[in-house]
Amino acid sequence: MAEKQTKFTRVLVGTDDSHDAQLAFHYAIDYAKENDAELFIVSVLESNEMNVYQALDDDYIHGEREALEKHVLEYEKEAKEAGVTKVQTVVAEGKPGRTIVNDVIPHIKPDLLIIGSFDKPGVARRFGSEAAYMAKYAPISVLVMR
Repeated sequence: MAEKQTKFTRVLVGTDDSHDAQLAFHYAIDYAKENDAELFIVSVLESNEMNVYQALDDDYIHGEREALEKHVLEYEKEAKEAGVTKVQTVVAEGKPGRTIVNDVIPHIKPDLLIIGSFDKPGVARRFGSEAAYMAKYAPISVLVMR
């Protein structure tokens, strides 16, 4: 018996400047274009990467968020230039995996999450990753690119 293949219409892609996130982003562009899906591009400002003084400085955080918002708009422009007609961007703050699963997905209501994951060397691979967290806890289908 042949199974019906799922067609996703609302695709959320997590972006940063890592190689695997770029693979995920370009795959999401191709998928959205080929399937006339709406593409949501999310990037998360990670406050845990700031030192305590930066985290307490509203001007610093505002500047970092503003820079990230501009960067995400470049992703939006690239998607539109590639032929995706429905593109939206989201900038959130927090730990990427938890923020995307607990805040972004319930708000956006996508039916597919596409993310990148880099292979950690040595003992670090035993401790999991943000991608592993999202793959495990997201209430939607997740495609992890490597």
